[in-house]
Amino acid sequence: MSTSRHWRTLLIVVTAILTVAWQPGRLQGQAPGSGRGIQPNLEHPILAIGSPAPDFALPGVDGKIHKLSEYSGSKVLAVVFECNHCPVSQLYEGRIEKLYKEYQGKGVTFVAINPNNPKSIRLNELGYTDVNDSLAEMKIRKAFRNIEWPYLYDGETQGVSIKFGVVATPHIYLFDQQRKLQYQGRIDDNQREDLVKSQDARNAIEAMLAGRPVPVTETHAFGCTTKWMSKATGVEQEWAKIQSEPVTVDMVGAEDLKKLRANATGKVLLVSFWSTGCSDCVSQFVDLETTYRMYRLRSFDFVTVATNPPGDAPAVMDFLRKQYASSPNKQFASADASSLQAAWGAKWNLGAPFTMVIAADGKVLYQKEGKLDILELRRVILANMPDTKSYIGQQAYWQAAVADKTKK
Repeated sequence: MSTSRHWRTLLIVVTAILTVAWQPGRLQGQAPGSGRGIQPNLEHPILAIGSPAPDFALPGVDGKIHKLSEYSGSKVLAVVFECNHCPVSQLYEGRIEKLYKEYQGKGVTFVAINPNNPKSIRLNELGYTDVNDSLAEMKIRKAFRNIEWPYLYDGETQGVSIKFGVVATPHIYLFDQQRKLQYQGRIDDNQREDLVKSQDARNAIEAMLAGRPVPVTETHAFGCTTKWMSKATGVEQEWAKIQSEPVTVDMVGAEDLKKLRANATGKVLLVSFWSTGCSDCVSQFVDLETTYRMYRLRSFDFVTVATNPPGDAPAVMDFLRKQYASSPNKQFASADASSLQAAWGAKWNLGAPFTMVIAADGKVLYQKEGKLDILELRRVILANMPDTKSYIGQQAYWQAAVADKTKK
């Protein structure tokens, strides 16, 4: 083969490899079907099979510092990297719980570690969650989902995660009684539990407990990529874009409000009535705008409606600009607030916020006069947004989670 032909062939191969690797879905942690998994970060190679378990001393959601030495008595130590925000990690919560309960009396200990720093996660990467990846909000997730196994935080320095070379959430590592790594990779071969064909982690645990060699020691983990603090994540660029988005306000009359209330958008609609003289309105406005920025790439709309009279338009616009409120904004076109409330179909104290979530068919999913619980609101929204192609089962996950919480 001539030199020029050799280099042309090599260029074609390299281009094909990069084309497969450089897929937007992969960068967002998408795991369609069984997938090929996420490639390891070259700066942080995956811990090799046979390596000793990296030592750690990490804060847990229980307020204690947890060390590797605490788990020396178990036959098998399973270290699972998971997090709050990742939809794939959420879809695996139930499967991790099944493994935990099945093997807790058989000498297997499960420890979960969140490798992510919340400051490295863009708002538009929080489109499937109610909380972020901070330790404080890990405690909220633990309580909401009744997580029984230790849930530890490594997002402050990511020092432990670097030693493991974790590529995604979830990513499981199984160590034997001598704390030598015997398996690492995916928990099973499909994020959709109904399509799973290979129970990789379970097979490895069974082999280790029986004293047999693990049949497959390594698989490719898939899920959401680890949010390394050392890598550019686009957080600053996202915020700069938000600040540059135009802020507008349209006046609305009775017919406009009736049309808005009917919700012909085909999406879940969040509407917030507020005023500049309402302290609760002002204090919760940031949370509502953050929620909009989290979910706006999905089947979701958010509209703010200022109940101030038309003469207050400059003050309304000034406030919205300071909030970078680029969501659709409205203001009462008349000082006859009672008539406009009647057109909407609800009566509330205009000195307090009034919030409503409306389904695509016009059904009221949530309404609240006064200060709201932003997590309760987000969970209602998540439970009613349809699945995206990338994360089938998300809506069912949130519906079950909300129903379970309601029962308790």
